[in-house]
Amino acid sequence: MTRTKSLAWAGGAAYVLVLGLLVAAAPRASGMVHGIGALLAVSLLIGVVRRMPLVALGMALLGSTAAVAGPPNAGQETLSASYQGQFLSYVAVDLVLAFIVATCTRRAAIIAVSGSLSVQILVVGVFAHGDGLAVNEVCSVLALTASCMAGLLARERSEHAVALYAQEVAEAVTAERLRIARELHDMVAHSIGIIAIQAGVGSRVIQSQPAEAREALRAIEATSRETLAGLRRTVVSLRQADSSATVPEQPSLAPSPGLADVERLAEATAGAGVRVDVHRIGRQRPVPADIELSAYRIVQEALTNVVRHADTDRCRVVVDHGDEELSVEVVDNGRGCTGDGSSTGFGIIGMRERAGLLGGRLSAGPRPEGGFRVAARLPLPEPLGVPMEAQ
Repeated sequence: MTRTKSLAWAGGAAYVLVLGLLVAAAPRASGMVHGIGALLAVSLLIGVVRRMPLVALGMALLGSTAAVAGPPNAGQETLSASYQGQFLSYVAVDLVLAFIVATCTRRAAIIAVSGSLSVQILVVGVFAHGDGLAVNEVCSVLALTASCMAGLLARERSEHAVALYAQEVAEAVTAERLRIARELHDMVAHSIGIIAIQAGVGSRVIQSQPAEAREALRAIEATSRETLAGLRRTVVSLRQADSSATVPEQPSLAPSPGLADVERLAEATAGAGVRVDVHRIGRQRPVPADIELSAYRIVQEALTNVVRHADTDRCRVVVDHGDEELSVEVVDNGRGCTGDGSSTGFGIIGMRERAGLLGGRLSAGPRPEGGFRVAARLPLPEPLGVPMEAQ
C-alpha cells in the first residue's frame, strides 16, 4: 500500500515536471504541441486518479491551463497564433472528469463538473478571440458533456453488474436452500417411516414379548431425537423461499448419500481423470443424517471444482471424525483456480451456505505452496440422552 501511494505521488510530481518543461522550455512551440503534450502527460496521473481523483482533477486543470496560457514571457502574438491547438489540453481534464463521474459520489461528481466547466469557459473566454471564441467555447462544452456521458454510462454499467451479481448470488443461495430442504424432507420422511414401523411392532408384541417392545421403543426414541435435532439445526435456519421459484431438479427417490459413499465418489472422479486419495482420521461413528449429507455434498462440489478448474491429475480428501466436530478437507496441487461464485458458477457459495446452516464454517482459497484448499468444520450435536432401560 505504501509503495503504491509513493508511485502515485511520484507520477504526480513527474506530471508537474513535464508540464513545466513543456511550457517553460519550449516557449516558441506551437499551441498544438503544448496541447498534445499536456494530453499525453496526464497519463502520469493514473496513480493519483485512482487514489485521489479530485486532487488529480485539480492538477490536470492547473496543468492544462498552464499549457493554454503559455510561458510567462510569451508575447500576445505568440498566444494569438496558438489558440486553437492549446485548448486540446483540456481533453486531459475531461478524461479525469469521466473517471470521477463513473466512480465517485454524485455530490463529488457535480462539484467536479461545475468547477471544471467554469474554469474551461473562463480560460477559453480569456485566451480566444474573434471567431474562434464561440467555436472553442462550444467545443469545450461538447467535450466535457461527452466525458460526463461516458462516465455516467460506465457508472450505470457497473451498478447494473453489481446488482445482477447480487441477484445471481441470491438465486444460487435460494436454490441451494431449496435443495437442502428437499433432502431434509427425504430424511424426515425416512425417519417417520421407521418410527411408524417400530411403533406398530411394539404395539403388537408389548404383551407377549416385552423385550421386543422395549427395543422398538428405544429405536423410536433414538430416531425421533436424531430427527428433531436435524430439524432444529436446519429448518429453523432456512428462509422462506419464493413460492414462484423454479425448481430445476426433481427430488430423487434414492437414499441420501453419506460419508460411506466418499470412496465411490472418488472412483467416479478418477474416471474423470483425477485420482483422489481418501484419508479418514479419528474414530468413525454414526453421524446425524443432515450433517453427513452436507459433508458429502461439500466433498462432491469440491471434487467437481477440481475436475473442472484445477488442471491437475491428483487431489486429497481428508475426513476427520473429531469429538465435537466433523471436518472434511479437499486439497489439490493444481493452478489454484476454482469455481468461486463468479460468472462460471456458485460452488463455494453453496458449500458455505450448507456449512453455515449447520452452525459450521467453511474456508476456501489458494494455498501458499500452490493449489487450492477447501475445508469445512461441522459441529456435532450432543450425545443422545440416557436410554430408557437405564432410567
